Amino acid sequence: MSLHTTWAVALFGVDGVLVEIESDVRSGGIPSVQLLGLPDAALQESKNRVRAAIRNSGEYWPQSCITLALSPAAMPKTGTSFDIALAMAVLAGAERVPAGGLHGTVFFGELALDGRIRPVRGLVPGLLAAVSGGMRRAVVPLEGLREAGLVEGIEILGAETLREVLDWIRGTGELWSAPDPADEDVPRSTPAPDLVDVLGQPEARWALEIAAAGGHHLLMVGPPGTGKTMLAGRLSGLLPELSVPQALETTAVHSVAGELPENATLLRTPPFVAPHHSISVPGLIGGGTGLARPGAVSRAHHGVLFLDEACEWGTKRLESMRTALEEGEIRLSRSEGTLRYPARFQLVMATNPCPCAPARDIDCQCTPHARRKYFGRLSGPLLDRIDLRVRMRPMSTMELPAAEAPESSSAVRERVARAHRAALLRWEKHGWRSNAEVPGPVLRREFPLPDSATRLLDKGLDTGALTARGADRCLRVAWTLSDLDGAESPDAEHVAAALQFRDRAIA
Repeated sequence: MSLHTTWAVALFGVDGVLVEIESDVRSGGIPSVQLLGLPDAALQESKNRVRAAIRNSGEYWPQSCITLALSPAAMPKTGTSFDIALAMAVLAGAERVPAGGLHGTVFFGELALDGRIRPVRGLVPGLLAAVSGGMRRAVVPLEGLREAGLVEGIEILGAETLREVLDWIRGTGELWSAPDPADEDVPRSTPAPDLVDVLGQPEARWALEIAAAGGHHLLMVGPPGTGKTMLAGRLSGLLPELSVPQALETTAVHSVAGELPENATLLRTPPFVAPHHSISVPGLIGGGTGLARPGAVSRAHHGVLFLDEACEWGTKRLESMRTALEEGEIRLSRSEGTLRYPARFQLVMATNPCPCAPARDIDCQCTPHARRKYFGRLSGPLLDRIDLRVRMRPMSTMELPAAEAPESSSAVRERVARAHRAALLRWEKHGWRSNAEVPGPVLRREFPLPDSATRLLDKGLDTGALTARGADRCLRVAWTLSDLDGAESPDAEHVAAALQFRDRAIA
C-alpha cells in the first residue's frame, strides 16, 4: 500500500480550480478515514458514501488508516462531485486498481450507496478548468455526458456506475463516449414571440429596436394592458446569436445553476429571465448557504432580465443590481471566500404609473403625492443607469389600417443585425461587442463628437438636468441611432433623440 493521486475540480462561482487528491493507505492501527483540505459537510459525508459504494460494487474496502488530502489545502471544497475521485484514490492506495490509468484523468460525479453515479452541477466550467490544467481525459456521470461534450480539448467518457469505471481502468470494460454534436439532431430552441402580435405603441417599438441594436437598458411606463410585457418578451428574439465565447460563458452559468436540460446544447440564443417580484435578494443577485449560487442576474448573462411591475419590487432588491449594471458582474463575499459571477445583461423594466393604474390617466384617483411616492421607488441612481425610458399609450382601437400593420420581428431583426455589425466592426479591436459596453471616457476621448452635436448635452449638464453618467449613456444611445441610420457618426439629431429617451417627467 502506497501514496497515489487522483484529480477533481472545485468550483468558485464559474471559475474552476483543479484539485489534487492524495491518498495514503497504511496498514496497522485503528481503521479510519481522515479527509483533509477544508471540506464542507456534504464532502465530509462522502467518506460514508464512498465506503458503501465500493463495498456494494463488490470491491474490498481496506481495513487501514486512510488519509485523503485535497490540495490546495487552504481552499474550501464544497459539493459532492469529488466522490468518484475519492473512491479511485482509496482503491489505488490499496493497490486494487492500476495507478497508471489515473494519470491525466479528472473525475466528476456523486456516488449513491449502491455504486450508481449521480449527476452534478457545473460540468462545463469544471471541464474548462480541467482543460486549462492540462488534463487529457475526464470521466463524468452518464446523464451529464452530453453537457460535458460541449467542452472541446479533452476526451470525455461517461459512466453509469462505479463498477463500470473500475472495469474500464482495469482494461476489462469500456465507458460511454460523448456524442459528436455534428452527428446529432440538435433540438431547436422555442421560437421567440413575434412583434407582429403587438398592436400600436410605435414609440415603445422604436425604443425596443434601439435597445436590441445597442444593448441598452429600457424602462416602459404605462397603464395595464398596453403591451409592456408583450414587448419585453420579444426583445430576445431581436438580439443577435451569441458568439462561441459568449455561449460558453452563458452555458457555464446555467450549468452551475443546474438549469441545463438533459439534452444540453451550447446556449446560442440570448436567455430571457423574468423572475417574480417576490424573489429574495439572494435569489436575484445570488447567494445561499456556503458558497453562493448564481442569481437571476447571472442567469440572464448575455441576455435579458425582465422586471415586471418594477415599482412593486422594493428598494432593497432594485438597488442590489446597481453594481451589476455598471460592472457586468456580481461579487459575493462569504466566510469561505469571494465568488464572481458574470452578469452582463440587458435590464428591461415595466411598471404602472401609479397604484390604482386605470386604463386612462383621466380616471386616476391617486393624489400627486401618491403618484410621486409610487414611482419614487425607482431611485434616481437606478434610473440614471437606464438608457431608454418610454411612455406607453392606451389603445384606442383593436383594428389598425393596413398601412399601419405591425412590423414583424424578422424585419426589425434585419435592421438590428446591420446596426450590430457596424458597432462590432467599430469596437471589436477594443474587446467590446455593443455600444452599451463602451466606457464613457473612451467615447469622449477617442471618438469625440463636434460641439454642434453635443450642445444639448452641455446644456443639460450645466442646468443639472443631466448627470455625467447620463451624458455618457446619451452618447451610447446616439451611436446606436447612428448605426441604425447607417451614418458614420452621430449628429445633433441623434443626440437630441437620445436625450428625449431620458425624460425625467415620464411618470
